[in-house]
Amino acid sequence: MINVAIIGTGGISNSHINAYHGFPDRCRIVALVDTSLDAGKEKRRDLGLHDARVYSSHEELLAHEDVNLVSVCTPPDTHERISVDCLSAGVNVLCEKPMAPSVAACDAILRAEAASGAVFSSVAQNRFRDDVARLKTVVDSGLLGEITHVQVDSAWWRGLPYYDMWWRGTWAQEGGGPTLNHAVHHIDLLLWLLGAPSAVTAVLTNAAHENAEVEDLSVAVLQYARALATVTSSVVDHGERQRILVHGREASVSLDGEVVAETSQPNGFPKPAGNTALVDRLRALMSDCAPLSHTGHQGQVDDVLSAIEEGRRPTIDGRDGRLTIEAITAIYKAGIERRTVDLPLPDGDPYYQSNTVAERAPRFFAKSAAVRHQSGPITVSGEQVVDVTAGVR
Repeated sequence: MINVAIIGTGGISNSHINAYHGFPDRCRIVALVDTSLDAGKEKRRDLGLHDARVYSSHEELLAHEDVNLVSVCTPPDTHERISVDCLSAGVNVLCEKPMAPSVAACDAILRAEAASGAVFSSVAQNRFRDDVARLKTVVDSGLLGEITHVQVDSAWWRGLPYYDMWWRGTWAQEGGGPTLNHAVHHIDLLLWLLGAPSAVTAVLTNAAHENAEVEDLSVAVLQYARALATVTSSVVDHGERQRILVHGREASVSLDGEVVAETSQPNGFPKPAGNTALVDRLRALMSDCAPLSHTGHQGQVDDVLSAIEEGRRPTIDGRDGRLTIEAITAIYKAGIERRTVDLPLPDGDPYYQSNTVAERAPRFFAKSAAVRHQSGPITVSGEQVVDVTAGVR
């Protein structure tokens, strides 16, 4: 039986707790950690975790509790310290996105992992989705031909009160806006599909949130050998229409399953019918993909539990998380300095280090509120996913 502790009891912790509850024969939640003991006790009561003990710090947890795995569900600027301390104590870590605010912080986590023998997994639960699995299968099949263009829209909408939460909307605590904290999942998927880019250019702005220092919209172009990927990261898009569309020389496929395969007339314009045989073949390939046994956070928790049980690395590890943070850091550097940034970032680059983005980024507006608690449900694309009244992420 794997003993689990939840560090941070804000809204995102519900997704972790519910995921662990899906495997009662393999794990049990023995502790909750929150800087507010009252919040931790409230979470324990609300979710029926009556046997779990509540601690006010991860240091206190490590000193008094026998745990095998922790879920880190705290603000991004705390991820490095908590993860390094837990790994150094031999405790496995599943850390919410983003892995850490800087590439240097990611490397510190990786060094602690290598020295301890424990494993670290960076949350990227969207890889455990049936539509994403189908898209990955198609891209890996090679049937699209050489990839030419990928369009990624990480489109979200948040009202002004969203950035009233004390740690949100600040470069120091949140680390950035939607580029880091919302598009991290889409950027992870892009890198999973195509690998690391060779260069990045970007533009940042704050279009609609006068109570936040950070950007609420960015547009980036990631350069590959011949292909380009465009990434829009936004919390100003009404309707939250998110998209990944992969174009190859032979066909294109989108995350929602739309397949198009053009063929050329003698003059270079597309034929009206297109390559119907290839379209049928791609649709059949997607139809043949077996549904995943577990999806979302539960899919990733299942994989991390299996990694611990089997003595292997998790499917999504710290190297994946680091690659994503490096790409996001390059987007910020490109947007701040208004120039193309080559990858990978060397460790001598100022932006490799912690705090450089926070020090050099523009303060679009002054942070004007800092509330500790907010009421109301968390919704994604109009659907309620979590109903909480304290510390939402």
